[in-house]
Amino acid sequence: MRRSTRDEEFTAYVKGRQHHLLRVARFMCGDQHQAEDMVQNALAKVYTAWPRLSRTDSVDTYVRRVLINSIKDEYRRPWRREHAVAEPVLGASPEGFEFADAEELMQALKALPAGQRRVVVLRHYWGLSVEEVAATLDLPTGTVKSSTSRALAALARALQPQPL
Repeated sequence: MRRSTRDEEFTAYVKGRQHHLLRVARFMCGDQHQAEDMVQNALAKVYTAWPRLSRTDSVDTYVRRVLINSIKDEYRRPWRREHAVAEPVLGASPEGFEFADAEELMQALKALPAGQRRVVVLRHYWGLSVEEVAATLDLPTGTVKSSTSRALAALARALQPQPL
């Protein structure tokens, strides 16, 4: 594959998917700037594999896996602490959730343990099946199901209107 063709194809892919990837990373990281860094790191890794990857039907699967692994690796670093949300994610409502305030959802997601947050974002924002989430995160399907259940229950409690 010629370099200019490779660059054009990769650029077209990034233009089409960057917004979605950034939204997913924001929900998982809870921080706009860190999400941008994670997406940039993931896309840099994808670029190196692009000649081989672009000939397959699983580009999105590969990109998703690289992004998730980049986020997981970042949180394994001993100096990493989750930061406060830099700005609300306005207009970014994952399917399955009804809420009036995107910042409220972001805070509720941030309160979840990282593993539950990843599972819920992959299942209910990215729309993956239990099996796809299990494969992406290298977890048994039972763990995905129980983590999803616990996370959704915690989100429901956190997003429940408070009595006056």
